[in-house]
Amino acid sequence: MFLFDHDLERFKMNNSLRRIHSGRNIRWVGMVLSFLLATGSVFADVSSGPKENEKAAPLKVFAVSGEPKDKEVDYVMLRQDQPTVYVFVSGKDFDRPMFRYLKKLEEDLGLDGLVVAIWLSDDADQAKEYLGRITSYFNSAALTVFGKAAGPDAWSINSEARLTAVVVHNGRVVKSFAYQSLNETDAPEVAQTLKKAIKK
Repeated sequence: MFLFDHDLERFKMNNSLRRIHSGRNIRWVGMVLSFLLATGSVFADVSSGPKENEKAAPLKVFAVSGEPKDKEVDYVMLRQDQPTVYVFVSGKDFDRPMFRYLKKLEEDLGLDGLVVAIWLSDDADQAKEYLGRITSYFNSAALTVFGKAAGPDAWSINSEARLTAVVVHNGRVVKSFAYQSLNETDAPEVAQTLKKAIKK
């Protein structure tokens, strides 16, 4: 099988190296798995928002865009029984994936419902100024500000959630979605939830 002794020695050496690399790979995979298990809770979705079938609580916000705009409004009173997705956004955590989520949600809902985005921030003036710069990117979504980062008490917003979407139809909560990590691929499920509720 081996023409020369050095071929046999090379074969033995290669086998030894493969065993060493294999052992290192196993240890490396184990370390990665341990890390993911230890930090998995960081990326896990959390519970946030009102429970299913609860009556939508009053929601007084400052409307930066939408109709009406540039004034304080109770959006729940304004929308009444109309299909709406209230999206509570942690202002300090807002990033491009969250922006794409809002755009996709607005697109998927179309004429079936309205997206009302509520920026949660302790600095209401800064939030209003920021939203004023991005309103042109949205066709129908209403961008609003709530002047407390913790959110309105009656809506049970979890501070660990970077974004909470609450689907409301006929004045009652259909379902709440809460995320610590999200992007536009999460939006279709929310839109479909509202559309199914409309058909019932």
